[in-house]
Amino acid sequence: MRFTKMHGAGNDYVYVDCFADPLPGDPAELARQMSHRHFGVGGDGLILIRPTEKADARMQMFNADGSEAEMCGNGLRCVAKYVYDHGICSKDSMQIETGAGILAIDIEATSGTAQRVRVDMGEPVLDPATIPTRLAGNPVVNAELIIDGQTFQATSVSMGNPHCIIFVEEATDDLVLGDGPKIEAHEMFPAKVNVEFVEVISPTEVRQRTWERGSGETWACGTGASAVCVAGVLSGRTERRILNHLLGGDLELEWNNADNHVFMTGSASEVFTGEWPLH
Repeated sequence: MRFTKMHGAGNDYVYVDCFADPLPGDPAELARQMSHRHFGVGGDGLILIRPTEKADARMQMFNADGSEAEMCGNGLRCVAKYVYDHGICSKDSMQIETGAGILAIDIEATSGTAQRVRVDMGEPVLDPATIPTRLAGNPVVNAELIIDGQTFQATSVSMGNPHCIIFVEEATDDLVLGDGPKIEAHEMFPAKVNVEFVEVISPTEVRQRTWERGSGETWACGTGASAVCVAGVLSGRTERRILNHLLGGDLELEWNNADNHVFMTGSASEVFTGEWPLH
């Protein structure tokens, strides 16, 4: 089976073109095997690029632990780049079906190659039952979350998948690697949760580290960066348009006041291709 390794701001996945190859029989197990950074290709998960009658292509994603996820903004940018660069859809504006719905994409291309991708991430979900979260408040802004006797102020947003955003002075390893997995599996989040630890540099600039549900710390998280943009506005810390510095690169975010949609712009890169034995 042929695969392509791609990343968006360092958030790396293994991609399989199901327009050209049959759908893998057990994608969850394949994700676990291929994502392993010592015994596999290495990555934050597996993304299938599938045909669909509803849009120009469909993105189906699996985390490194084999669990299926609804959406990944960085993965979506890579899917759009692959679809554009490989001639599946040559339009500068396209639609991609995801587990969080059909999302609109705009391609910034040079000489037929996508350089930057702008994604309409849709409207943020703030209803606690839909996110889902049991934290207090509607919307959940600066809610009390206690981990091992330590109290955090948490803001919760869904961008098609659940996020817990915690603004901190410094996003340390102790927070991200120590408290991140505890928050991911906390009883306040019945479907588990992605956790963002965010440093506010200015009202228009932040720095983010992410503990991603099912994958551990990732170098970037597009839905998380989008959720951070919303959380910053809701908590009065940032403006509606921000630059977000992630470990793997920068993303531009805007929570549009006119239509309530969040827009994310960033790069996507193809790293290499290879063959994976299925037997």
